[in-house]
Amino acid sequence: MEMNLPTLVEQLKKHHQIFVDYVSGLSAEQFMQHPPDKWTAGQQVDHIIRSVQPLTQVFLMPIFVHGLLLGKSNRPSRSYDALVARYQEKLAEGAQATGRFVPPTVMTNQQATQGQALLQLIEKLTAQLAKYSEKDLDTLLIPHPVLGKLTIREMMYFTIHHVQHHLGITQRNVELANG
Repeated sequence: MEMNLPTLVEQLKKHHQIFVDYVSGLSAEQFMQHPPDKWTAGQQVDHIIRSVQPLTQVFLMPIFVHGLLLGKSNRPSRSYDALVARYQEKLAEGAQATGRFVPPTVMTNQQATQGQALLQLIEKLTAQLAKYSEKDLDTLLIPHPVLGKLTIREMMYFTIHHVQHHLGITQRNVELANG
């Protein structure tokens, strides 16, 4: 599956909204439930915020500086499906969040503000993305802590898949706790 810029923007907004709507609809008890050694719903949201935040910083630099500092691709962008498959391989090999991407404890009083913060970040990200051309999306690179250097298009594919992945984890954790 290939996505052009308008589709990327639409999918980023859509899937982050679905995630926020799901987590916002949880009871306080569900929001705090988690299997041993797994994250709560609030921590899942915090992790997504921690993953999107650096992207908004990258896009603050002028486009010509972006290429100079982070590099340019010498290959075509992978498709959405190919990128997801590569991420799944890395997860199967044991890749997991580290350092600044690991969420702290999140309390129920943060449930509403977290969702708002994430959606504001996505608005900021998609507005910044609009200044890039389709060519820029396939040329300019962004480093990913697990997948290495990705084109901007690939990073947006990852960002769309990543929120869906964590929505699925959150839904399973809630079901396990209630089952």
